[in-house]
Amino acid sequence: MEFLGFTVDVATLTSSAIALIFKVAFAILIFVIGRWLAKKLVTFANRLMVRGRLETTAANFLSRLLYGILLVVIVLAALNQVGVHTTSVVAILGGAAVAIGLALKDQLSNFAAGIIIVTFKPFIKGDYVQISGYTGTVEEITLVNTHMTTINNHDIIIPNSDITTSAVTNYTALPNRRVDITIGVGYDANIKTAKELILRLAKENPVAFSDPEPIVRVTNLGDNSVDLTLNVWTTNDDWWAMQCDLLERFKEVFDSEKIEIPFPQRSVHIKGLDQMMNNMDQSQKLPMDKQS
Repeated sequence: MEFLGFTVDVATLTSSAIALIFKVAFAILIFVIGRWLAKKLVTFANRLMVRGRLETTAANFLSRLLYGILLVVIVLAALNQVGVHTTSVVAILGGAAVAIGLALKDQLSNFAAGIIIVTFKPFIKGDYVQISGYTGTVEEITLVNTHMTTINNHDIIIPNSDITTSAVTNYTALPNRRVDITIGVGYDANIKTAKELILRLAKENPVAFSDPEPIVRVTNLGDNSVDLTLNVWTTNDDWWAMQCDLLERFKEVFDSEKIEIPFPQRSVHIKGLDQMMNNMDQSQKLPMDKQS
């Protein structure tokens, strides 16, 4: 058969068309079934991560990431079925991934740190922590940064990569917390009496633990005072209130018992001051002697 001056082999053309149709149909079938299986696999993986107590944000993100990777594999398999050479496509995707990685290396570092934080949970939302010199309550943990609110209501945003490379102090990770109060008394004060007063007030506090029981020790002989340190345990919720209450009561009882809480003092000795004063006295007496 001739068409526009060209000889056309109808049998070959028909055979090629039928083969192409079968390839396209099979490629579509691969894509449809592969996407269905990918969704089922991602749903199953998401349930496993949630059961493993992984943070919901991280679980959802990892599920979407897994689905995207599976979808790329399915599309490449479908294209390969219709005769498209996927080697060049994979090379292009790899180059694009490298370029994106270099451009977003800091964000990717924060993202990787965010995965570590939500997985190992050094702190959770609501914890009172100290991170990178900042102290506050954790309000939100994202995959890029962490939001904290300080006690004076400042919003602090810390990149997650800074958190994983620095020390984190979690004050509320454990249910109980120890109050440490150091009070200085004068050297002329009765140390035994001062210790008994401090210990009595600590034991009388309604939120103080009796086990372990409060204890008072002499911790320093300073330049101006003898330092007494009280160690008493309570819950995290009552820690701040009990510390403030005890400080106020210590001041009141020490005042009533005439126990001095000294402040820094310094004695200054001037060499030759006595001789100078004598010379001044003699100089004032000389005119009177002359008049007499």
